[in-house]
Amino acid sequence: MSKLKPILFGTAFALVAGPALAQEEQFITIGTGGQTGVYYVVGQSICRLVNRDTAETGLRCTAPATGGSIDNINQIKSGGMTMGVAQSDWQFHAYNGSSDFEGDAFDKLRAVFSVHAEPFTVVARADSGIEKFEDLAGKRVNVGNPGSGTRGTFEIVLDTMGMSMDDFSLSSELRPAEQSAALGDNQVDAISYTVGHPNGSIQEATSTVDARLVTVAGDAIDSLIAENPYYAKATIPGGMYAGNDEDTETFGVKATFVTSEDIPEETVYQVVKAVFDNFDRFKGLHPAFANLTPEEMVADGNSAPLHPGAERYYREQGWVE
Repeated sequence: MSKLKPILFGTAFALVAGPALAQEEQFITIGTGGQTGVYYVVGQSICRLVNRDTAETGLRCTAPATGGSIDNINQIKSGGMTMGVAQSDWQFHAYNGSSDFEGDAFDKLRAVFSVHAEPFTVVARADSGIEKFEDLAGKRVNVGNPGSGTRGTFEIVLDTMGMSMDDFSLSSELRPAEQSAALGDNQVDAISYTVGHPNGSIQEATSTVDARLVTVAGDAIDSLIAENPYYAKATIPGGMYAGNDEDTETFGVKATFVTSEDIPEETVYQVVKAVFDNFDRFKGLHPAFANLTPEEMVADGNSAPLHPGAERYYREQGWVE
């Protein structure tokens, strides 16, 4: 009878009978976001497709909930995550050493592909009198948890509008999974989320209390978009959420999937292959993915260089030269 032998895979142990398996398992971890957000669905969806081929590739994928964009990038940099989802603006800032990453550029950051559009979304109780972003002054506002892309973008909008956290009567730092209940319980007047639509957290907020999506527009936002190529005007369609029959004007970014130059080419190649070889299945995993095209995912929102493993697959498909 063969003895069980411990085989070390990264930081995890597995027990196998007899000689080592022909295809040793390699564990990869994808940073996502809060469990009510689309980032979590992105990570879980990619892992689902990767794990379908574990017997062939040896890759086993997990995608835990995390603090969001900035947290994911920092964990990739430290080696705590293999890959992660991040807003396109924070991919830009991390790679170029600007904004929150000033003086600490992550030059090994690599793009894999972009995903869905993410409008900067503000939702306010109807009884608060808030109709546009400037009306948040003097109100109780959830500005997002530290480490999230939402929080980072919120601070940029504040600066662009000539405002600060001091303008609010309360600045709470609740995570996405907590903020809709806080709005419904009248603990805050408004919440914010940079997220793909439709979104469960926003649906919860607008169905549990009379709430309105808030316009984020004007000359200051136009200038912000003109000065930063990773931003674009965005519209949240009317009728998507209860009590919000009209389109809401705002701006937004792209969700992007990123990794480090240190991750092996073959690992990234197999992850990309799992997604695009099963693209129709991937698109069906969330409504925000419905209109994705491979060509746009390769070209849009990626300010860091493509990882060689991703580039290899895209060359094979004729999507890059």
